[in-house]
Amino acid sequence: METIAKDFGILEALKTLGITEVNDGTSTGSNTFSNGSIIESFSPVDGQLIGKVKTTTKADYENVIHTAATAFKTWRTIPAPQRGEIVRQFGEKLREKKEALGKLVSYEMGKSYQEGLGEVQEMIDICDFAVGLSRQLHGLTMHSERPGHRMYEQYHPLGVVGIISAFNFPVAVWAWNTALAWICGDVCVWKPSEKTPICGVACQNIAAEVFAENNLPEGICNLINGDYTVGEFISTDPRVPLVSATGSTRMGKIVAQAVAARLGKSLLELGGNNAIIVTPDADIKMTVIGAVFGAVGTAGQRCTSTRRLIIHDSIYDKVKTALVEAYKQLRIGNPLDENNHVGPLIDTDAVAMYNDALKNVVDEGGTILVEGGVLQGEGYESGCYVKPAIAEAKADFKIVQHETFAPILYLLKYTGDVENAIAAQNEVAQGLSSAIMTNNLREAERFLSVNGSDCGIANVNIGTSGAEIGGAFGGEKDTGGGRESGSDAWKVYMRRQTNTINYTTELPLAQGIKFDL
Repeated sequence: METIAKDFGILEALKTLGITEVNDGTSTGSNTFSNGSIIESFSPVDGQLIGKVKTTTKADYENVIHTAATAFKTWRTIPAPQRGEIVRQFGEKLREKKEALGKLVSYEMGKSYQEGLGEVQEMIDICDFAVGLSRQLHGLTMHSERPGHRMYEQYHPLGVVGIISAFNFPVAVWAWNTALAWICGDVCVWKPSEKTPICGVACQNIAAEVFAENNLPEGICNLINGDYTVGEFISTDPRVPLVSATGSTRMGKIVAQAVAARLGKSLLELGGNNAIIVTPDADIKMTVIGAVFGAVGTAGQRCTSTRRLIIHDSIYDKVKTALVEAYKQLRIGNPLDENNHVGPLIDTDAVAMYNDALKNVVDEGGTILVEGGVLQGEGYESGCYVKPAIAEAKADFKIVQHETFAPILYLLKYTGDVENAIAAQNEVAQGLSSAIMTNNLREAERFLSVNGSDCGIANVNIGTSGAEIGGAFGGEKDTGGGRESGSDAWKVYMRRQTNTINYTTELPLAQGIKFDL
């Protein structure tokens, strides 16, 4: 590896994470079952090869499923609080390796080092949440209409949970699913993005350490690698009762159809086309901070990234001027350098989409306020660095209706009251995250009401990007309707069972039916 990897400790981080033979081999850790073709992972930071993994063949996958199903028979019988202790230990391992894993996330995906550390912290947080949850997997008791009977419901593990994750959060979203699934007594089979496979190997290594130290069987945590064809192994397999898929709406629809065809369960976390409404009563400074971070954080490659700013006409020029000035202060470059705000896009395909979006907004009649473009020269050799751009547009532009995974922010103007802004926000197909900036209580409550935002996440005086572990994360419409992380999201990883116990010597039938023999 070249200078960046050496100067910023990437090689040491890889060793800490149990990843060896980085440049010249195909062994990258606990990818035990894979015997297929080779995937090479190149960093968007400097274009250098990080490592190689072997893809999972169909025969490999059958071995994985057999191992997972066998492990499930043991894992489900361990009391939930004891499973919680294993998850606690996993969280402690993450604390020990936080710096190393954060660096790898930054180097392989391209997000800033601070965001990489933040992603690992999310993994730690969900482990903490899950440990507490391990003593709270509750059901309900109900009154029976029949004397001498007791009714209640309980939850049991589902079995093998399939997880398909995206490149933009290469470790945290897996942990959101896995920590809860483990607590619930499930085992997991994970297919990370083929764009960030080394992060997947690192997580597998950390989990394998914990399970080995506790003399638990192989198969509770499983890793498979490859493109969409490997994902199809999971989505079409009736032995996988739940598939959790994170990615584009196009991908999610394919997974949903495959899983539904076999009457399985799917948890979908898909696209977002998120907006911040800025009313005349907004705090402009807070608005600019929230909008800039939401639009350029992770180079606009979050499902919760701010794509649209819907601004009242009375303050439109003031907000526009403040944003343009703020964008002048952005520093673009190596994300491992903490002086920089914006790193690269994931690859040159993403750069092409970025360029197409800027062309399309102009073709539809929009105006570029902050020029975009691809950066070249020293430090930008990977070809993946672009300038965050701002464009003035209209809500009905096709490109505005589309989710572009890049740092492009569209400014839209609204007139009249807040209902008009809410209508503009809601008219896109996606329904993930939303926000309103206002100090007007009536506007805030209107935004949160049944006639307000149609998104799964609706915030007041904070941006669209970022979520706390304690709340359920997900959205509606083309976002897929799934919920991950906090609240009662754990229930999707379990099967519900209603139980009735008769403690009398008679057998009365429901609704007073008589059936005497």
